[in-house]
Amino acid sequence: MTAKARSIFDYYTHDVSRGDFQKVFTRDTPEAYRYFARGIDMDRLAAEPWYRRWPLHARLVFTGFTMRLSPGRRVLYGFALASTLLGVLMLFDGFGPVNFLVFPFTISLPLPNWVDGTMWLVLGFVAVNLLILMEVADRLSLKGDLEIARDIQLAMLPSGLHQAGDAVICGVTQPANTVGGDLYDIIERPDGRLVIALGDVAGKGSPAALLMALLVAMLRTLVDEGLDPAALAARLNAQVLRHSPASRFITLFVGVYDPRDGSLEYVNAGHLPPIVRRADGRFDKLDTSGSGIALGMFEHAGYTAQRLTIHPDEVLVLYSDGITEAENRAGAPFEESGLLSVVGANAARDPQLLGRAILGGVKAHVGDARFADDLTVLVLRRAHAVSDSSRAAAQPVEGP
Repeated sequence: MTAKARSIFDYYTHDVSRGDFQKVFTRDTPEAYRYFARGIDMDRLAAEPWYRRWPLHARLVFTGFTMRLSPGRRVLYGFALASTLLGVLMLFDGFGPVNFLVFPFTISLPLPNWVDGTMWLVLGFVAVNLLILMEVADRLSLKGDLEIARDIQLAMLPSGLHQAGDAVICGVTQPANTVGGDLYDIIERPDGRLVIALGDVAGKGSPAALLMALLVAMLRTLVDEGLDPAALAARLNAQVLRHSPASRFITLFVGVYDPRDGSLEYVNAGHLPPIVRRADGRFDKLDTSGSGIALGMFEHAGYTAQRLTIHPDEVLVLYSDGITEAENRAGAPFEESGLLSVVGANAARDPQLLGRAILGGVKAHVGDARFADDLTVLVLRRAHAVSDSSRAAAQPVEGP
């Protein structure tokens, strides 16, 4: 038994140095304290009498810690704390003499007595709470950094409505975590045409977000060279292969929209085929059979552009797989049918409201379940056609 215990001890401590353990108390604990004590008014605290200062200080730090927990976890922690205190009180064994050796005398004082082992219980509780305090401080500090990264990431994406002739375009996104790997872009070329793109980096969280930011930067740089969609996709594929890990790839739909005739020249690099809601209410999927594979998978991947015309009163919807694959607690996905239903009911609305309606439909379907993937939608809506007679009727009539 002793050899087994020694083996377990060696396994857990083989990579621990004395300095590592000292840092827990000399660096990690003070940093955790400073994190939760940031909101304390030290000058006001210093004005309190000494017998109130330390209890008040401890209460403020404790409150600063517990109020940063989510409501459910805060209640669970409060229950654990109350249960521990109740258990310690139940182990109280009354007051009795406790002997202290004060050389050369022995002094006996009536102090509280506890059942054997109570002190170990209290020490264990204090140690676990100290560990929780440090871990929560680290996680909250990281969360704060990620929230700043999210703001920067969202600021990289175009916001609001974009006009191109009689067409209006808008994108909306919601990461599954603090930051995400979905992207969209709307870039105007000098000749008046628009480059529209929507992509999905494999994976989630910070790694996907970094690669997403890299792709957005590369896309905007290459668009300035005036490349057509097929050449643009090929150049992006080469750059992704060069600058990302081998295990990462990106699906991307990129097209060039011409507002003069509503034509769209596009390449689909392994992404879900967008849908078009026609003027008569029908839905069509874009033909993406010959476009190409995801970016970053093969060095010499080829991409072929295809063409489509968006007619007046028609809507083009690009979306990431997080939309159709979002599942509720029963495991039922939103599916393409859910997407078509929302688009059909809101096709007359402007692209921003339609995009928000799609995200709202997904959220209503998922309920209180967690999102497994990012949600992103890019909507292009071409306005109603105006007949010649209507234009004539709208012209002001000059007097004699």
